[in-house]
Amino acid sequence: MKLLDRIERHLKDTHMSATRFGRRAVGDPRFVLDLRLGRRPRRRTLEKVEAYLASRSSAEQSHQ
Repeated sequence: MKLLDRIERHLKDTHMSATRFGRRAVGDPRFVLDLRLGRRPRRRTLEKVEAYLASRSSAEQSHQ
């Protein structure tokens, strides 16, 4: 699954706005909006997003 697809699923599942996700994951409120327009993030940015998604996934699993 592509990164943007994973982010979109996370946004839907958590009812989080794209700007809030970008701010929390990488400190950039326009991050998701730019991805939707074709932005290609750098490796370090990808690592931050992956870490954020992994931490949110593990936090959600611990609450179930």
